[in-house]
Amino acid sequence: MDTTGRADDESVGVALFVDGPNVLREEFDVDLDDVRTSAEAVGPLVTTRLYLDEHATPGLIQAAEARGFEVVITSGDVDVKLAVDAARFAAEGRMTTLAIASRDTDFKPVLETANSYGIRTLAIAPGEFGRSDALPNAANDSVTLDGDVDDAEESADAAAEASSE
Repeated sequence: MDTTGRADDESVGVALFVDGPNVLREEFDVDLDDVRTSAEAVGPLVTTRLYLDEHATPGLIQAAEARGFEVVITSGDVDVKLAVDAARFAAEGRMTTLAIASRDTDFKPVLETANSYGIRTLAIAPGEFGRSDALPNAANDSVTLDGDVDDAEESADAAAEASSE
């Protein structure tokens, strides 16, 4: 463990947690590669997890795994599993930035918890429609996917400028 309380160098980076049922909806037309790119814009990825329920199709699971996502299938509430895992990562110091892709206000406490551990946070919304203002307000940075990944890069540039001041 180093002086920051982090376990090792592998914890320096972004942990990306994707709320599959909330993000991968037909009306958003979200590409998992865009979600990944948004998170990578703020740092190297230490984990990329896509949370799905037991009704996920084999094709979706295979496509996510082909894009480098660890797929977590739960028979219970996807939100609860994702929130517990993200909070555990924060408590264990397994990341320097937590990125949550969702539009669900249920994740506001997770972002606040990560912030209380000194972890930067990024809220990634799948689109403007139905997006919760609570997530971007609780996070240090936010990105709304609209087919233009430049938003994530601008957010990363702004964060770099703020930390250098």
